[in-house]
Amino acid sequence: MDLKERILAYMHEKAYRPLLAEDLAEGMQLTPEELVEFSAALEELEKEGAIIKNRSDLYGIPSRMHLVVGRLSMTAKGFGFIIPDVRDFEEETDVFVPGADLNTAMHGDRVVARVTPSAEEGRSREGEIIRILERANEKIVGTFESSKTFGFVTPDNTKLSQDVFVPKKAFHGAKTGSKVVVEITKWPDRRRNAEGKVIEVLGKVGDPGVDVLSVMRQYDLSETFPEDVQAAASAMEQEPSPEEYRGRRDRRDLPIVTVDGEDSKDLDDGVFARRNPDGSFFLGVYIADVSWYVRENQPLDREARERGTSVYLVDRVIPMLPKKLSNGICSLNAGVDRLSMACEMQISPEGEVTSYEIVPTVIYVYRRLTYNIVNKVLVDKEEPFYSDNQDIREMLMTLEDLRNVLKAKRHRRGSIDFDVPEVKVKLDEKGHPVALIKREGSLAESIIEECMLIANETVARHMDTKHQPFMYRVHEQPSDEKIERLNNLLGAFGLFIHPSETGDIKPMDVQQVLEKVKGRPEERIISTVALRSMQQARYSDMSLGHFGLAARYYTHFTSPIRRYPDLIVHRLLRETFATGTIPAERQAKLRTMLPEIADHASERERVAIEAERETTDMKKIEYMAQFVGEEFSGIISGVTAFGIFVELDNGVEGLVHVSTMVNDYYEYREEQFAMVGERTNKAYRLSDEVEVLLVRANVEERNLDFVLKDNGAYDPLAMKNAVRGGRSKGAKPAKDRDAASANGKGSSKRPPRRPLDDIIANLSDTGDEKAPKKKRSHGKKNRGASGEKLPKADAPARGHSRRGREEHREHKNRGERTGNRQERRDRENGRDRDYHRVTVTGLNSAVWPDPPGYHEHRQHEEAKQEKVKTAPKHRPRPHRKTEGGTASNK
Repeated sequence: MDLKERILAYMHEKAYRPLLAEDLAEGMQLTPEELVEFSAALEELEKEGAIIKNRSDLYGIPSRMHLVVGRLSMTAKGFGFIIPDVRDFEEETDVFVPGADLNTAMHGDRVVARVTPSAEEGRSREGEIIRILERANEKIVGTFESSKTFGFVTPDNTKLSQDVFVPKKAFHGAKTGSKVVVEITKWPDRRRNAEGKVIEVLGKVGDPGVDVLSVMRQYDLSETFPEDVQAAASAMEQEPSPEEYRGRRDRRDLPIVTVDGEDSKDLDDGVFARRNPDGSFFLGVYIADVSWYVRENQPLDREARERGTSVYLVDRVIPMLPKKLSNGICSLNAGVDRLSMACEMQISPEGEVTSYEIVPTVIYVYRRLTYNIVNKVLVDKEEPFYSDNQDIREMLMTLEDLRNVLKAKRHRRGSIDFDVPEVKVKLDEKGHPVALIKREGSLAESIIEECMLIANETVARHMDTKHQPFMYRVHEQPSDEKIERLNNLLGAFGLFIHPSETGDIKPMDVQQVLEKVKGRPEERIISTVALRSMQQARYSDMSLGHFGLAARYYTHFTSPIRRYPDLIVHRLLRETFATGTIPAERQAKLRTMLPEIADHASERERVAIEAERETTDMKKIEYMAQFVGEEFSGIISGVTAFGIFVELDNGVEGLVHVSTMVNDYYEYREEQFAMVGERTNKAYRLSDEVEVLLVRANVEERNLDFVLKDNGAYDPLAMKNAVRGGRSKGAKPAKDRDAASANGKGSSKRPPRRPLDDIIANLSDTGDEKAPKKKRSHGKKNRGASGEKLPKADAPARGHSRRGREEHREHKNRGERTGNRQERRDRENGRDRDYHRVTVTGLNSAVWPDPPGYHEHRQHEEAKQEKVKTAPKHRPRPHRKTEGGTASNK
């Protein structure tokens, strides 16, 4: 036990009050050598938030001082929640922090807060932030705006609610409308915003690639590697040498194949299977031996540990390892020798692993297959794929039989299969979305998945039964609160999950519910809500099992090229090959290292998921922007007090705000998962089908707004103004329309439930034409040819000039208003109008209808103005004093 651990143990177990540093050292009876390190250890513990130093210089434990230490998670509405580092009791909630009690803390900061108990049972505790331990936003990505003397950056992340002030000397080439990265130089205080300097100009908002680049900078994702990492990768060998084959099983005689996606470059797993005479199976799973090349604490290892995982954005891959390794020596490319780590198993006809070996091997990949090719061979039996793979067809059929056996075994023990389709965005060469492709699982993907799952379980069981330090993939059962919420939803459909006396549920309980709703309209919603009820899987040094897979043992062994925990798993396995166990001294070191590595890897995985989701959602919204004003069929995927969320057939989700539902006052009934009209009793329930119109697409805010077709107010003429942050919706040329019609795209006739292909259309790259600038006559006054003043036509009174300018400025800043004078007169005179008008928060006011006659009146006024503009202007004669020119008479 090191000194820091001893200090914490003493303060938890023996210190009954806050102590001065001198009293603490005396009570612990430290040696002279330990006293030298004592102050530094105490300071580190204070920085970590493990102990708190108060105003009287007394040190105490946060929980005993009614304090909580954790990470602040903000919302776009200005308040936040603190996620505690440590929960003394399982029922302890997150800490709610009102905006007034943030005390300049920002999203992601690690903070200390004073906590007060919840006034109502079931509600979150409330707290006030009193100290900021660690700032999380040293760099912020946003849109730059400038004035004459200063500028400011509006963060892209809506959880950062305050702009960043930028002094003029720190613009560094940024111009209004630029997407920039700003580095914080002064943190905010109670009276001023944060101050920063521009360190990188990414480009102009809307330029190709700037949107994804902004997300990369926001999450600190880099495609480039440090120089020492690049040098280590460049020095790596191109092919394995025969000397490296020593001590490895030679499996180059087996027809091992890889099965991956069409565009995959980092191939880290290969498989081989055969059926034994007794009906059992032999399965070999061969994984790239990355740990042989990436050694502990070397530059490649340090960088891989920091990155944690490869990140798959919508248009690119940010690898964990340099491509020379991930696509080269570490990739199981066909036709060459490769070093691998193998898990070879004998599996019974019932799917049980009867024996296994985990050994280093050398392999020769016989053939590189894709999911598409395997499906054409096994499912479609399509030529020429069926004949071209005749030599390995028997092995592929064996893999299919083994897949069925393994999947049936998982099903018997209660494994949960969430059938949630994935939506992939197809981009053109400029990075613009041209299609949304819904991907559902195929036989080929299921074959590889089952092979990887059984290998992961076998490796985890191997190390857990040896009681060696190890890295596990864990998935705990849902919390009591989430189980209760899930049961509230299930109750609406006559279903229920029965917890045990201890409050636990079994995976089979969830599995049986999902099977009961299979094929029913509510299947998608219940599957989605059940998935959201699950805990988030994470990495841990403890073997806690995997609830979703109903597996007692589980780890990640099969992807060391793109996941750092898998690399650690390979490294730990290698340390046991010589003696079957890891030396005791090394075990002690690993037990202190692995929890930190597991936490960091889990955090980096969450960052990768958020970045991937953000870039995908961004392109989805950009794709849908061209369909503003069109009708869609969808399913209600969420119900809240402020509206209903609707998911379309193509996987895109948007909001119908409650204020757009105009035929009644609607009430949110949480227990029914529904919005119900007070007078009409009309109900919009979870999983109901609805017809909606897309009225707004905002790429910057990452959201879509819908209006119910049969219960909403909208103005089709004004929807062209409802696209924000995307490309403008230009008209298609005639030949493009004809071509699209011939290809089945862009047809004006659409079925009620629109299939994906019907909404694929080419986006126009041409924006709205800019209005020509008016020529200004600088220095000219309203005078006649002889210099006399001319009377001003319809000049406003002097006392109203400032008011007029203010009204003009407000009109310019806020955009054209939808009301007019006639409407105000009618309202003042008490006349009733036969139209409904609503004010909608968060929706573009341009989509709501104007009063009758408004458009005709406006068109008439515009025609008069245009006539005045086009009328020939009288050119005044030059002044007699300047008739001969203004040159000097010198």
